[in-house]
Amino acid sequence: MAEHKPILIIGGGLSGLYLAYRLHKANIPFKLLEASPRLGGRIYTLQGLLGTPLELGATWFADIHTDFNTLLEELRLNKFPQFDTGLSLFQTKSFEPPQKFYVPENETPSYRIEGGTASLINALTKAIPKDAICLNTAVTKIQRNKNDVTATTLNGDIYRGTKLCLAIPPALVETLDFNPPLPENLMSILPKVQTWMLGSIKFVIEYRKPFWREQGYSGMLFSHSGIITEMYDHTDFTAQKFGFTGFLNAGASEFTKEVRKDYALKQLVELLGKEALDYIHYQDKVWNHQWISNGAQNILRPHQNNGHTLLQKAYLNDCVYFVNTEAATAFSGYMEGAIRAVYTYLRKTEILP
Repeated sequence: MAEHKPILIIGGGLSGLYLAYRLHKANIPFKLLEASPRLGGRIYTLQGLLGTPLELGATWFADIHTDFNTLLEELRLNKFPQFDTGLSLFQTKSFEPPQKFYVPENETPSYRIEGGTASLINALTKAIPKDAICLNTAVTKIQRNKNDVTATTLNGDIYRGTKLCLAIPPALVETLDFNPPLPENLMSILPKVQTWMLGSIKFVIEYRKPFWREQGYSGMLFSHSGIITEMYDHTDFTAQKFGFTGFLNAGASEFTKEVRKDYALKQLVELLGKEALDYIHYQDKVWNHQWISNGAQNILRPHQNNGHTLLQKAYLNDCVYFVNTEAATAFSGYMEGAIRAVYTYLRKTEILP
């Protein structure tokens, strides 16, 4: 087994936190450097005014995500199936009534985590030393030295380790100054690796009661004509806290949040009735901030260059590694991919057999 020495982790999303968790269990020292003021990355759960867990980031998973499910069991976190019973709606044109359809009972349903996806982030965070995590710590420069690697932050702080794991979207690696430089063929592919969720607008609405269920609707909506393009029932596992979650048309990023809310509520009133106006809380999030985006991406297909062979290699004399969901060769972009990318790194470096 390789000698255990300090490891630097850049990024405090699921992959970075899970790597920290595994290293801590193996008694390997690490330092996790996160540029933003919070942990979780693309996992982002808000508490509604009535205490409803409202997901503005990663939410769903399935039985096929075996490593992710194993982690939930290890952390003693429970899952529950996504509600989809009743009539669902599909809008094709704005001037035609919506089509109504039933979704057959799914033998392989999607699931959510009891208490919200942030429960996973909280469990991982509690299991690792607090002094090994640095928030508001934006790394700007990475240098490979003779005996170690250093990460220099925007504030001029320097962190040292013998390996460095990039647990941030590959496109963001372009923003870091490497000395010596990373290979040109790698740098040319980074802006063409799709960052999952980038450009998405996710919304949540909290309600006091599930009026749509009372009308026989599942809460599932797909639309080609409204600002809401995709929506699901967001009632929590106790069936006592209610709401919707889903995605808005990407073009709505040009509107203010208030305008987006007005358009979304108008669409829901047209489809489900005036009770949709009796909401408790609305929130949305445009996923284009500086911690996942380095400007517009040249993306032609979903998961473009995710799992690329160049993301599987180690760089700067086996010192720098990609450990993020976009680097995973299976389920890249998903929470399962974040877990698998960590396992790949641990096996590659002989930390795990």
